[in-house]
Amino acid sequence: MMTFKDLGLDKNYIKSLKELGIKSPTEIQAQAIPMLLKSSTDFIGLAQTGTGKTAAFGLPLLHKINPKNEAVQALIIAPTRELVQQIKKQLFKFTKYNNSKIFLEGVYGGEKIDIQLRNVARTTHIIVATPGRLVDLMTREAVDLSQVKTIVLDEADEMLSMGFKNDLTSILKGVTGKKNTWLFSATMSNDLKDIVKRYIADEAIRLEIDRNSVVNQNISHYFVETTLHEKSSTLIRLLEDRENQRGIIFTKTKAGAQALRHQLETEGFNVGALEGDMQQKERDKVMRAFKNTTLQLLISTDVSARGIDVNDLAFVIHHQLPEHTEYYTHRSGRTARAGKKGESIALILGNEHSDLKKVETTLGIKFKQLSV
Repeated sequence: MMTFKDLGLDKNYIKSLKELGIKSPTEIQAQAIPMLLKSSTDFIGLAQTGTGKTAAFGLPLLHKINPKNEAVQALIIAPTRELVQQIKKQLFKFTKYNNSKIFLEGVYGGEKIDIQLRNVARTTHIIVATPGRLVDLMTREAVDLSQVKTIVLDEADEMLSMGFKNDLTSILKGVTGKKNTWLFSATMSNDLKDIVKRYIADEAIRLEIDRNSVVNQNISHYFVETTLHEKSSTLIRLLEDRENQRGIIFTKTKAGAQALRHQLETEGFNVGALEGDMQQKERDKVMRAFKNTTLQLLISTDVSARGIDVNDLAFVIHHQLPEHTEYYTHRSGRTARAGKKGESIALILGNEHSDLKKVETTLGIKFKQLSV
């Protein structure tokens, strides 16, 4: 079995990984880390959600930082505040045994910009940011990005589906020095192909993990046929069968998420909801409770779920099938993380079989019917 030592990582990073319980590299880590360590190159990595992409780009990136140079040397762009915080925290843990300190700052919306302006004014080697807030800092000329050598776009497809194309373009055009761009994504949309064509070198290294399987192979896919009238009782029976397990229920609309939360709370379930109209303070409160297992179930819309990374989720339930097929990849990828198994269960009405077939054909998966 391949080890992190085989990949060429510094012994201090290997020591940190061992302490974190990360014993052997995932497929994308095993392939990407040696390439990114050895080369100064643009890079495109396509891999399913939950396959260890943060370490795949984070460890080589940390190796490339010169701690003696106090300038910003790298940018990591991610779609949500939660993902920014998570990446920063994970990279910080990787550096525990380093001889020289590498300074990271996270910048994102939902927090007073004055605090973040003060933070980035200190020695900062790596900025982890949401696109909109980084553009704010660039517009204010609050950050000197002239020495940035690497830009990482994490969950690039999600950033585009959330409407960040103009912000990403501003960032990629605004960092004018000689740099490498590393793009990591679960899917490759037409908008993303446009970004690649314009801002990533033709000779970029391209790595695609599980080419024939867009969706994590550790996920079992099921559908339950129900009626509009019986949908709620069907969902409740599914949850009762999984009373000791944790999971996420996806709805199409913000109103649907809150209505379902109220309904399940009335039935005695330990549940919270995430949707776009929530204040950041409320969102943080719900996410904290879900991560520390105070909440067993989370109801979320597609956009609000961006960047959620919680281990040990046994299932996701699609209260409705998503608007776009690629959203199914992101939804189902919230379970079966870090090599574990999980269930993805779609509640469908009698007239939705063609929609289910479309998901099967596009993503190369097979749904089995589940009885409740």
